[in-house]
Amino acid sequence: FEHMQAEDGGSVYLRLSSRTLDQPDRAMSVDLRRDILAGAYWRVAPAPDTKLVIVYCGALAPEAETAFGRLLEDLPGTGLLAVTSPDLLHLGWQKRMRVMGRRALSHVETILAPLATDAVIVTLIDGHPATLSWLGSVGGHRVAPLGVERFGQSGDLPDLYRVYGLDSEAI
Repeated sequence: FEHMQAEDGGSVYLRLSSRTLDQPDRAMSVDLRRDILAGAYWRVAPAPDTKLVIVYCGALAPEAETAFGRLLEDLPGTGLLAVTSPDLLHLGWQKRMRVMGRRALSHVETILAPLATDAVIVTLIDGHPATLSWLGSVGGHRVAPLGVERFGQSGDLPDLYRVYGLDSEAI
């Protein structure tokens, strides 16, 4: 939470879910910690010539990982990006855009740099799809934003994710 403690820091949006998720088995490196705290990290880095990247946020990790596994058969090299904070990721990019003379790239520019210009980014979040759809603007990529555009439905998660097009089949 270094952002909150910074001279020009502010609040950080944290979204909590009641859905229990298994945490990935991983060794925490300095780079991975930095990426997680900056707003996004590669669960599986894309191949240089990839045509597809799946970007997910939070509680949709299981659906993203299932879809990713299925897509690898047809599209080897597909990337899987976990967004830990759309807020911080966007804030860093906006700061960079305001100061165009700055030499350092924002975190999102650095993390999306390996993508081919014709790669497609599929974003998924159990919130409004606009929350992540801006990622296409970073490198001029096409985006297929998936999310919740209607509210008030009730049901269990598999049924609701199917209705909203957030299940692994829709992805």
